[in-house]
Amino acid sequence: MGKKETAVRYDADGARRVMRKRDYLADFGGQFSLGLMANLVGQLTYFYTDKVGLAVGGVGIVMMIAKVLDAFTDVIVGNMVDHSKGGNKKYYSWMLRMAVPAAAVIIMMFTVPTQAGQMPAMIYALVTNLLLTAVIYTMIATPFGAVMIVRTNSQSERSSMGVWRAVGNYGAGMVVAIATIPVTNLLGGTQSAWIKYGAVLAAVVLLLFLICYNNGRKAKFASEFTEEAADGVPEQEEEPVPFGEAMGMLFHNKYWVIVLLFNLITSVTSGVAASSGTYYCKWIFGNDNLVGLLGAAGMLATVIGFVVSKPIISKLGVQRTIYVGLLGAALTAAVRCVLPTNFAVYTACSLIGSLIQIPLMCLYGVLTAMAVDYNEWKYDKKLVAMSGGAIGFGSKVGNGLDSVILSLFLTIGAYDATLEAASTSMRYSIYGFSNYLPLVINVVMFLIFTKFDLEKKLPQMRAEVAARRER
Repeated sequence: MGKKETAVRYDADGARRVMRKRDYLADFGGQFSLGLMANLVGQLTYFYTDKVGLAVGGVGIVMMIAKVLDAFTDVIVGNMVDHSKGGNKKYYSWMLRMAVPAAAVIIMMFTVPTQAGQMPAMIYALVTNLLLTAVIYTMIATPFGAVMIVRTNSQSERSSMGVWRAVGNYGAGMVVAIATIPVTNLLGGTQSAWIKYGAVLAAVVLLLFLICYNNGRKAKFASEFTEEAADGVPEQEEEPVPFGEAMGMLFHNKYWVIVLLFNLITSVTSGVAASSGTYYCKWIFGNDNLVGLLGAAGMLATVIGFVVSKPIISKLGVQRTIYVGLLGAALTAAVRCVLPTNFAVYTACSLIGSLIQIPLMCLYGVLTAMAVDYNEWKYDKKLVAMSGGAIGFGSKVGNGLDSVILSLFLTIGAYDATLEAASTSMRYSIYGFSNYLPLVINVVMFLIFTKFDLEKKLPQMRAEVAARRER
């Protein structure tokens, strides 16, 4: 066992492997905790309106303000992390600092002081939302995302980390979606029940963060296996880059811009897709209960997708995996455009489209890492945390735009929920955001990604960076 741990291993590109099984498990735990925090926020609207009696309109405003402010904190926190000291270990130190506050605020989310009146309760809801998402979550997630970049130079190991993280994030979403209502109802269904439920999740989050941090502080990073580290000379901290200058560098990195667009656009399409099924089943197929059937089948397709993701990425590589995912999703959307009213076709295309795009979810961090490697080659600056933070901004903006786009389509189609059957304009608006929008967007993203020719260039770029350091 010890020999396997210490044996020097390299991937197909000649990059040294540094990850161990326990590293992947700890990484999974960290992402699972972040997923619990993020998905728990998605349950708050129901909690606020149905369990503590806050006004629906006020809750909508609170959630909108929190989401807008949350989007901008990623870039700010990314810049803070890049300017902080502590070498590569600094990325884990943020998790230690925020672990206890994260657990505390998760519980506070449900202790809304309803007896104080609507306005104080709304303010409390806004403040706790901002603390959890815009401050604590971002201060953990931004440096944690950067870990994938500095932990290893192996594309294979980065892909494996991406798969573990995607499974952790999705698994947390499933736990929250499946357990929240039944568990809180079992505990009495009151605000007190939700507080107890929140306390259990807070304990899980705290424990997993501490495990992840403890593993990370003892882990060896790729930089520790360089010649400089072997000679006993510690790797120098990257000189901080002013915010404006750093943003200029990023926007002159075409690969970073492509990844930013990829995160933005896929966030929009996934958000619209998550909402479109209900409209499609109700107005096109005439039975909104079919959503449950589609959801159950979709879960099976997702599990299969995660199982096959690693072999697919290993076989095809990063760029071709993305090509297959984008063109596959476009093709299934095209079939739905041709046969929009056939439930069997709709179900099959939706499941195949989801299955074929799961590997793309596992590559978000890998693509960001590749863009950071290009930063280092072009500018001699990695801008690790800020690169990831700015791309996180794109994802959060995309998550906000999805509801705007959905509302726009419904408005254009003169959507009227009181009708017995959908009008012609309503049907075509539903076809628009369910079938035609993903067809167009996936084709456009494919054309954009034909410019992402970084995968084959990286080994030579890293060799050139290493040679520069030796001078």
